[in-house]
Amino acid sequence: MKKTLIQTLAVAALLLVMGEGLGAQNQKNMEKQDVPQNLSAFPVGNANTGFAQYFTGRSWLASLTSAKDLNVPVANVTFEPSCRNNWHSHTGGQILIAVGGKGYYQEKGKPARLLLPGDVVEIVPDVVHWHGAAPDSWFSHLAIECNPQTNKNTWLDPVTDAEYAAATGADSLPVCRLSDAAVSRLADWHVGDGLRQTDPELAEIVGNFAFDETQRGSEIDTRTRILVTMAASVALQASEVFGMTLEAALANGITPVEVKEVIYQAVPYVGFAKAGGILKQANGLLTAKGVKLPLEPQSVTSPETRQEKGLALQKSIFGESIDQMYKTSPAGQLHFQYALSGNCFGDYQTRPALDAKTRELLTYAMLVSLGGCEPQVKGHIQGNVNVGNGKDVLIAVTTQLLPYIGYPRTLNALACLNAVIPEP
Repeated sequence: MKKTLIQTLAVAALLLVMGEGLGAQNQKNMEKQDVPQNLSAFPVGNANTGFAQYFTGRSWLASLTSAKDLNVPVANVTFEPSCRNNWHSHTGGQILIAVGGKGYYQEKGKPARLLLPGDVVEIVPDVVHWHGAAPDSWFSHLAIECNPQTNKNTWLDPVTDAEYAAATGADSLPVCRLSDAAVSRLADWHVGDGLRQTDPELAEIVGNFAFDETQRGSEIDTRTRILVTMAASVALQASEVFGMTLEAALANGITPVEVKEVIYQAVPYVGFAKAGGILKQANGLLTAKGVKLPLEPQSVTSPETRQEKGLALQKSIFGESIDQMYKTSPAGQLHFQYALSGNCFGDYQTRPALDAKTRELLTYAMLVSLGGCEPQVKGHIQGNVNVGNGKDVLIAVTTQLLPYIGYPRTLNALACLNAVIPEP
């Protein structure tokens, strides 16, 4: 009886120890898993336990340099939402480069500064300051230690909740009554507070309309919303919107190859004169994030096969109408039909990075954004239907684009939709 009791207690003790070990491991795994690994091009690293006493919230640290002879320590620091370090100073100064998410930097006695990827902060020696994440966003920055031979940190008091709220909340920004849904989606898209700081009333109207009202009751996913908005931005030559959608794309799992394919897809529809400038912008943004260019090749045709493969793809989407276009085209204009098949479809649309359903949605988004392309819009409405994008999807995409393309082009798109697919 005693032996059985002792054995039972021993097993229980062993299970308890094992459970604690497994629990700690599971907790460690969970903490690692909930960190967005694609926040920037730099590694997240490990939990910043060595400096945890000087941080409010969780942070991660990845040392990026190791050559002691260079003596320029550089690290990537990642903060969870609302995490910030204590007030502190450096005798040798410091440089911060924001690389992911949204954060803040504040010097003692001065307003906080919003930090978005690409922003640089030069901190002169002995200035008391703090930096960290925004309340609604993860944040990563590179920390570069200056004058490392003599540089020493002086850690001071934590940034209180009241100080943090005053720096990052309603006390530091003009009143902007955004819905919870709009705030959440703006964070998902990594949209900063620039417009709110200068034009809070417009930020409220546009934010609620573009990121809440126009998305209610729609079944298209975030990925599709980003891609069609990106396509529209290329057609509109809206470089600021394109930059926003590129940040949103990478933060939501859309690959650099897919981003480039949106621009490639635009070339035959909006022309290289427009797509080329956006391509240059994209290459600069991708390079800044550590993406090595050129990307892996995507072409699956050759000069010998482009015509045949392009025509086959064209017919698979638009059916017998393609044969009719060839038959009815005047002899002096027939080369345009061959160009459509071999160039538009053979060179571009056969590329496998995006499927036919996605490409037809992108084409629709570009054409309605261009304006004045109603015959082509109608043709690609039918193409969308043929590949499985119904009227409900096209209306959802049109609604998504409304804040970016305006009412006249939106209403023209609806007229085309109703002409091709009449309401019951």
